[in-house]
Amino acid sequence: MTVYIACDHLGVEIKKELFNYLQNKNIDIKEIGIPNSDYDDYPVFAFKLSELVRDNKDALGILICGNGVGMSIAANKVKGIRCVRATSVEDAFKGKNHNGANVLAIGANLGIDLAKEIVDTFIETEPASIPRYLKRIDSIIKYENGEYNEL
Repeated sequence: MTVYIACDHLGVEIKKELFNYLQNKNIDIKEIGIPNSDYDDYPVFAFKLSELVRDNKDALGILICGNGVGMSIAANKVKGIRCVRATSVEDAFKGKNHNGANVLAIGANLGIDLAKEIVDTFIETEPASIPRYLKRIDSIIKYENGEYNEL
């Protein structure tokens, strides 16, 4: 499994720490190749990372901005992406296990220790497998594809 990571200017330091942390755990972690600047805009990073995850079904993504909200909104505009903004370990677990999230958005304001816990949980959590969760995820995919007829 490949894990892509990206951030805007507010997440540069925490991204560096998470990158090294995950690399030391022998996780195939990759940056997306867009350099940061003092005035960069989070949608650019969210779109690029989300496209990479969408095109690599075995991949996950981690996005970091000031509080994770902007990145999650932008990422969820990319077809095939279910991005969870997590501020707790429970958010990360349920986002992936209950809702099929393939991208995690976190805020640089969390601090590195909590960020590591959230990232570890997201990566290590098994994808959804309970039928009611799979049905809900399928409904989201059908709506995204214009095939949802249950309204």
